[in-house]
Amino acid sequence: MKALYSILAGFCLSITTIFAQTPQATVMQQIENSNNTIETIMSRRSIRKYKQIPVSRDTLNIILECGINAPNGQNRQSWEVRVVDNPAVMEEIKEMMAAGNPDMKAEAVKGCFRDAPVMVFLARDPSYPFSAYDVGLLSENIMLSAWSMGVGSICLGMPVRFIQGNEACAPVLEKLGFSEGYEFCLCIGLGYADEAPAAKSRDKTKVKFIE
Repeated sequence: MKALYSILAGFCLSITTIFAQTPQATVMQQIENSNNTIETIMSRRSIRKYKQIPVSRDTLNIILECGINAPNGQNRQSWEVRVVDNPAVMEEIKEMMAAGNPDMKAEAVKGCFRDAPVMVFLARDPSYPFSAYDVGLLSENIMLSAWSMGVGSICLGMPVRFIQGNEACAPVLEKLGFSEGYEFCLCIGLGYADEAPAAKSRDKTKVKFIE
């Protein structure tokens, strides 16, 4: 047993020494290559061009199951999720939105969905003050689980601007059928990517350790 402990201690020491002597970027790459979760997080991109290929309901159900298993305050699950994967229904929604926003070009209104084959509409319960955070956590789970299965995603706020608070777009909310009192707050487009955008830089100075 002592021999085993000595071997393990030596292994841990050698790994620590390697990491201490290796540039941080290289260490991060090593971790990504060996950890599926980190690789998924670091490789996911916002997709704005999609192949017009349906995403199966089996795949979508797994993605949505991951979504609703996100952390949420007091397990209130203060969200509601509506999924549109039928092109005819999506076109109906776009037409209603265009009609409800006559001051905007119809192409601009319809184009706000980026032609994603699947659109996930999210609403929150505003009576719970942390419901917006819950929706954010739900959204991240959806997008990361989707990417882990080869499905691209994009988080969209523009449809909310066209619909929420616009009486002329009330038919859209009626179509989506959110419960009374719930507030439409976010969309997530899903589909198979037809582009491979490069990663955008992140400002690491935003993160600080407080000693």
